Amino acid sequence: GKAVGSRGSGDAFGRYRSPLVSRYASPEMGFNFSERRKFGTWRRLWLYLAQAEKSLGLPITDEQIQEMEANLDNIDFKMAAEEEKRLRHDVMAHVHTFAHCCPKAAAIIHLGATSCYVGDNTDLIVLRDGFNLLLPKLATVISRLADFAEQYADLPTLGFTHYQPAQLTTVGKRCCLWIQDLCMDLQNLERARNDLRFRGVKGTTGTQASFLQLFEGDHDKVEELDRLVTVKAGFKRAYLVTGQTYSRKVDVEVLSVLASLGASIHKICTDIRLLANLKEIEEPFETDQIGSSAMPYKRNPMRSERCCSLARHLMTLVLNPLHTASVQWFERTLDDSANRRVCLAEAFLTADIILSTLQNISEGLVVYPKVIERRIQQELPFMATENIIMAMVKAGGNRQDCHEKIRILSQQAAAVVKQEGGNNDLIARIRSTSFTGRASQQVARFLKEEARPMLTPYQSKMGVKMELAL
Repeated sequence: GKAVGSRGSGDAFGRYRSPLVSRYASPEMGFNFSERRKFGTWRRLWLYLAQAEKSLGLPITDEQIQEMEANLDNIDFKMAAEEEKRLRHDVMAHVHTFAHCCPKAAAIIHLGATSCYVGDNTDLIVLRDGFNLLLPKLATVISRLADFAEQYADLPTLGFTHYQPAQLTTVGKRCCLWIQDLCMDLQNLERARNDLRFRGVKGTTGTQASFLQLFEGDHDKVEELDRLVTVKAGFKRAYLVTGQTYSRKVDVEVLSVLASLGASIHKICTDIRLLANLKEIEEPFETDQIGSSAMPYKRNPMRSERCCSLARHLMTLVLNPLHTASVQWFERTLDDSANRRVCLAEAFLTADIILSTLQNISEGLVVYPKVIERRIQQELPFMATENIIMAMVKAGGNRQDCHEKIRILSQQAAAVVKQEGGNNDLIARIRSTSFTGRASQQVARFLKEEARPMLTPYQSKMGVKMELAL
């Protein structure tokens, strides 16, 4: 008999589907990298080219333009697939499919262009729009965390270096460390988006030779054609020189900033996971949520774990365009094509998912001040040692001698706590707030002067409260 899951299964669940789309990503980002968006954009680029060529004097009629406009989204995907199977060429398959529903315009579709005219220019449009989807989401996360930092700006908490108890900080100040990284990411994403240019109308090897022939040697018209199509596609600039493709270093720049965002979110969510273990802070936990199938008391930080898991995937994706950019021989080779279909889409889809998840986390973080206070009390005598040393020096002591004496006493006190389970009550009456330094003031200044002003362009696009489906 047939094996379980054999090719005889015709239902949708009998084929692999990327969980990035089927399980996690937003509909908007999923559509941005969809076949419909891709091939619909190809048709729009053919329309822009024909419109520009007509305006510059080529024999293209209004009727042909109108026919193309009327069929931009009338895509026969079955026919396109059959044509591609026959021709072994995706662009020509769609040229034929478009021409089939635009018989009057058939002769002028793709006139003078190379495959990369639609392929690369569409990629640049999709990358730009991907950034436009991510930026408001990142701004929303920063805004939610800023509210959290402001709320807990004054709440003392034990700071850690090397994941060992260090001096006190505040819950809000620690959150500002997260926000500052995300603000850097916001700037990086904005820069990468704004640096994107259009490939434009460059011809087979980037020399515009076919268009120079179409316009009978008129260089000005060829340059104007490039400019007109660039503007129609919504770009301010086109790359002045290209090979057959735009430089694949552009993909490196794009995925580098997304990988950097992944690193920021991995760090933030790792902190939250560690704090969950300490029972100081927890991510949202639904009333009916199950933490473990075996241990009913578990409250696993599964959202933060999801972010870390996917962030690791995002960080590794930049290696692909790095390798690709390094081996693009001369004007181009085609070994960039298959891997770009995967890594560009996955990078944006993954970034989209972890931002949505982090927004959900940041909107429901739970703080347990009593647990935080108890841990401070256990370590408070050690927190006082730096202040004691400074006081001793002011009274005339030698800094190194004082440090050594306090070090020995601190180790003795720690031994009582660790080996005997006793209390560390050396300076039980010292109030904790005297050891958080300028944390509260730093939070207020950072949020006022840096974090919140960066969010101004995104105020109207910030998302509503994020509810996760899974």
